[in-house]
Amino acid sequence: MWLTMFVASFAISVLPGAGVITTINSALNYGFKRSYSTIIGLQVGYLTQIIIVSIGLGSIIAASAILYGIIKWLGVLYLIYLGVIQFFTFSSGFKREKAKQRFRFSSLFIKSCLINLTNPKATVFLLAFIPQFLSSNELKLTQLLIICATLICVDFMVMSGYSALSSTMRKRISDDKFMRIQNRVTGIALIATALFLAQSGI
Repeated sequence: MWLTMFVASFAISVLPGAGVITTINSALNYGFKRSYSTIIGLQVGYLTQIIIVSIGLGSIIAASAILYGIIKWLGVLYLIYLGVIQFFTFSSGFKREKAKQRFRFSSLFIKSCLINLTNPKATVFLLAFIPQFLSSNELKLTQLLIICATLICVDFMVMSGYSALSSTMRKRISDDKFMRIQNRVTGIALIATALFLAQSGI
C-alpha cells in the first residue's frame, strides 16, 4: 500500500501545475541552487495544507465511519477524473520570463508558500487522496505522519528534478511533444492507482 501511495504521490507531483511552473521559472531565472528558495516555500505551504486536511479527516473518522467510507470512494472517482483530464491535456510548453528579477530569498519563499497554501485544488485533492491510505486497524496518527512525510519528500524530490531539468535541458522543457507524453503517462498512472485502490476493498 505504501508503494502505491509513493507512485501516486510521484504522479501527482509531476503534474504540470502552479508549483511546477513556479519552480521552473525560478530555476531558469536564478539558477538551480537559488531555486531552492522557491522549492522550500512550496513544501512549507504544502505541509500546512496536509496538516489542516489531516486534522479535519480525524474529526470525520471519529464522527462517522459511513461518511468516511463515502469520502474514500469519492476519492477513487476523483483520482480517475484527474487521470482522464491529465491524459487529454495539451501543454503548450513553458516559456522563460524575459525580465530577470533580482534574487531575494524571502520574496521567493513567501510567494511560493502562498501558492500552495491558498490553492483550493490542493485541499480538494488531499481530501480525496489521504483517506485512500488510512487503515482502521492501525494508529491514525502514525499513518498520517507516514503519509505526510511521503508526500513532502516526494514533492521535494520532484521539484528538485524539475529545477535541475530546466537548468540543463531548456529546449526540451518547452517541447510540446515531450509534455504531451508526460501528461499521458501521468494520466495512466493516476487511473491505474484509482483502480488498484477500488479493488483493494476500501
